Amino acid sequence: MAKALLGHVGGPDPRMVAEMRRLQQRVRDLEAELVRLQAENDALATPTHDDVLSVGVQDREPALT
Repeated sequence: MAKALLGHVGGPDPRMVAEMRRLQQRVRDLEAELVRLQAENDALATPTHDDVLSVGVQDREPALT
């Protein structure tokens, strides 16, 4: 038990600190990728003027009966 207390009181474990920093960086990278993908998705989901005009009557599929 003395070792556990000494390790706890002795300060943070350098390996744990390094792992925490690595994980925090990974979270930041994933958040940045999420923002980028959301912006790309929004740009693709927004119909442009050309998209609206390109859908003609001949392009429509018949309704199911």
